[in-house]
Amino acid sequence: MIHPKTELKFISNDVGYGVIATEFIPKGTITWALDKLDREFDPEKVHDFDPLYREILDTYCFRNNQGQLVLCWDNARFVNHSFNSNCLTTAYDFEIAIRDIQPGEQLTDDYGYLNIESPFRGIDEGTKRKVVYPNDLLKYHKVWDKQLLQAFKGLSGCDQPLRTLLSDETWQKAIAISKGNAEMDSILNCYYPNGDQKVFSAQ
Repeated sequence: MIHPKTELKFISNDVGYGVIATEFIPKGTITWALDKLDREFDPEKVHDFDPLYREILDTYCFRNNQGQLVLCWDNARFVNHSFNSNCLTTAYDFEIAIRDIQPGEQLTDDYGYLNIESPFRGIDEGTKRKVVYPNDLLKYHKVWDKQLLQAFKGLSGCDQPLRTLLSDETWQKAIAISKGNAEMDSILNCYYPNGDQKVFSAQ
């Protein structure tokens, strides 16, 4: 589930639609959490789907560390890529704002940690990285871990409307990390080793 203080908005012809903050979302806020309405599909079963459905899954799904295709039921599926994203995923089935997000600003992810199947060239943002690759998690997890650790420090000081989607065990672990009393599991735990192998085609 995406943070409730967001809305879907048309961004541009190049980008299409995106998810926009309707209120200030401070660093350390949980911006998305896996919930019971999100669908997880085993790739083998997707082979039997009609091409129309396969195309939808190919467009809107990300791949978890088990190789399952995850389809978000709400506007979370419209969160766009950025090489300088303001949100990062964690090893705990939730994403967190790694810097303050202003009203009217897009919530963005770095698709490099979503186990994409094929490289793609992103919109030029003036960053050194220009292309997203299936193995970006192997290359950049240490950088992303540092950003996550800084964001976790603000976890308990933020309003957390998605808190109820986390188990008590996950929440207590997150709080312990935020206080420096527990070690954070690396974002590398999200990596699917075969994420660069195409499982199905919409053709």
